[in-house]
Amino acid sequence: MPDTTVRLQKFLADAGICSRRAAEQLIAQGEVAVNGRPAELGQKIDPESDKVTVDGRQVRAATLQPKITVAVHKPRGLICSNDDPHNPETVFSLLPPKFAQYRFFCAGRLDKDSEGLVVLTTDGDLAQRLTHPSNQVTKRYLVVLERGFPREKIHRLLNGIIADGERLKVEYANLINPGPGGLASSLDVHMHHGKKREIRQLFLGLGYPVKRLKRYQIGAFSLRGISSRAGKQLSPAEIESLFAQPPAVPQQHVKRAPSSSPRAKGLAKRGASRKASD
Repeated sequence: MPDTTVRLQKFLADAGICSRRAAEQLIAQGEVAVNGRPAELGQKIDPESDKVTVDGRQVRAATLQPKITVAVHKPRGLICSNDDPHNPETVFSLLPPKFAQYRFFCAGRLDKDSEGLVVLTTDGDLAQRLTHPSNQVTKRYLVVLERGFPREKIHRLLNGIIADGERLKVEYANLINPGPGGLASSLDVHMHHGKKREIRQLFLGLGYPVKRLKRYQIGAFSLRGISSRAGKQLSPAEIESLFAQPPAVPQQHVKRAPSSSPRAKGLAKRGASRKASD
């Protein structure tokens, strides 16, 4: 007889409840039960005979649905949740009406106050690939602060800070159009992990509240051409571009602030002279 069992987290993802990673969290928190008993991580179930509930509500086995992936441009004010009684309009409201019959979930969320690129998919395996930290999918953000950020503090963003027992950091940060004093209220920030509200908490921890946060690129796929509240169904090639490594960041952008010593200034001046003569 063929084995019809599947891992519980895959069953929940295929049913459109959440991603596999989120399903593991629900199981660990005791919110999932199989045949009336608390579920265990790694547990296998038979969708045809086992009764699975999440927070007391039964989960039906997913009907076969096509794998559809849509990139949407989320505006501020929408949440990345399938169901919230306090927020009747969610990011899923941006999907075209023709997809209303299918169950989508977010492959990487943005908080309510943030905007930009969000990937919605019916493919649980794709969502797992996009959100699992081991895949190191690079996400790029425009960060606008309430006041100017100094160039000499860039290394604080790269080294990170400890908040609630966790290290918050980014992989790359660069000032956008800094003024004569080396201050800029806008930064280009890249990261490939991403805890909840991590960028906001990181800047706030350094004393620079975030006024606007926009994700403009995932991997090599850019939000360019997708207007606010609009979406685009992704082709297989575009889906793979989400995992592509973006062009290398110039090394000088990720170094710590240069030394102010006379010797360092002299080296910088000679380097600039060589560049001008090339």
